[in-house]
Amino acid sequence: KGKGKIGNISSMGLALQALEISSEFYAPRKWDHAQAFSVIYSHDYRDPTAIAQVLPPLVGKSYLNTGGVSQVPTLPLSPCTAPITVQFSITNTLRNYFHYSTSVTVPDNSTLFHVMKVARKEKPDIFCFKTVKFSNGIFVTSIHGLAGNTTERTYWQFFSGWSPLQKRVGSYKPKNWEHIQAIFSTY
Repeated sequence: KGKGKIGNISSMGLALQALEISSEFYAPRKWDHAQAFSVIYSHDYRDPTAIAQVLPPLVGKSYLNTGGVSQVPTLPLSPCTAPITVQFSITNTLRNYFHYSTSVTVPDNSTLFHVMKVARKEKPDIFCFKTVKFSNGIFVTSIHGLAGNTTERTYWQFFSGWSPLQKRVGSYKPKNWEHIQAIFSTY
């Protein structure tokens, strides 16, 4: 029904693993492996977790019984292109005001998380940050030593210009000369 896709593209690797290791427990039925694998090969996976989940089924195994990375095939990645420049700013107007901005150069198709890591490497005393990794992505908990707080209802909100980002830092891909802002906000 999903033209080869099981669930959504992010959860497909886990679904394929589950089908592969539990096949002895359900009644056999026709399932087009080739169509599902075609969906996988045509998708440009970038998230390492999603890649780790989708590769084992390609060799008929689950993540736990792959026997080593050397047995797992690699997916083709997009060719490298020219680098891009992204302006990255951090702002706190709630207390102890600060505002810092920098421009960093990263490979095209880089994520915002990569932009933040480059900014931190170039100016570690200003653009330091902490994150927590969840199954659905990376969550920024602290920037410049200022952490969000559930009691005070504060967090770091990310914007492209003045438009809130709809993706997490690990999946959002800034464009050349885009201005990304991290603003300490309340909810």
